[in-house]
Amino acid sequence: MTTYQEYKAKIAELENLAETARKDEITKAKEQIATIMRDYGLTIADLGATAKAKVSKPRAPVPTKYRDDATGQTWTGRGRAPKWLEGKKKEDYLIK
Repeated sequence: MTTYQEYKAKIAELENLAETARKDEITKAKEQIATIMRDYGLTIADLGATAKAKVSKPRAPVPTKYRDDATGQTWTGRGRAPKWLEGKKKEDYLIK
């Protein structure tokens, strides 16, 4: 009967073999890609690998819509309602 330690040793050996095979296959793949690129006169830019990052526009802050005059706390009306507004009418705290 095979022991736990023997299984662990076999797993480690197989992981090493798999990593070696992976590295070899990556090297071969790179060579094939380089050959194809040379044959067709392609560059990295031709592959579209230099995609520019999309620049997001800065957003204006959302105006405050509700205010608790007693505490000065505010809420924009987006997302979950704050605790100070729970069980109360939103209209009573609407900024006019």
